[in-house]
Amino acid sequence: MYKLITISDTIRVPPERMNLDVDEAVLKSAADKYEGLLDNRIGVVVAVTSVDNVGDGKIMANDPGVHYKSQFKILIFKPEPQELLHGEVVDNAEFGAFIRVGPLDGLVHISQIMDDFISYNNKTATFYGKESKRSLKEGDLVRARVVSVSFGKTETNKIGLTMRQTGLGAVHWIEAEKKKTIRTETKEVKKEKK
Repeated sequence: MYKLITISDTIRVPPERMNLDVDEAVLKSAADKYEGLLDNRIGVVVAVTSVDNVGDGKIMANDPGVHYKSQFKILIFKPEPQELLHGEVVDNAEFGAFIRVGPLDGLVHISQIMDDFISYNNKTATFYGKESKRSLKEGDLVRARVVSVSFGKTETNKIGLTMRQTGLGAVHWIEAEKKKTIRTETKEVKKEKK
């Protein structure tokens, strides 16, 4: 889920930005400090969107930069359990598919891809459903549900996803299912009219 939140911090503006307007210099410096940062409490900082308030600047000994107490808005992304996300398959491995959802990648374990016996083709990096004849390959757009989120203080940040529920999976599966349902309903209406 994307959220816009307000935070306060002291932002250091380096000397090379002193020729800019103070708000612009603080915005750029805050972006350098925060964008791409992953915090286990708030998620991933996608962008610093605006500066709301800039206090008086302070100069510290042995530091040519100016430090401003500032208040600014940041756009964050933090997936929540049970949330529906749209993404793209960026990598397939024997154990599952990695899905790019916003600025992060989540994993759909092979057992959560579809309700079918699944085989994996190593050469094409594609999953195949035995009975459904569905396939999942890199570049496919998908809809998935978040089943687990783990943001730790180490490199082991994980997002677990599932595509086994109705209305989830590769977009081309969902579209094919819709067309099939429409054809079936149309046939039933024609039978009723006879």
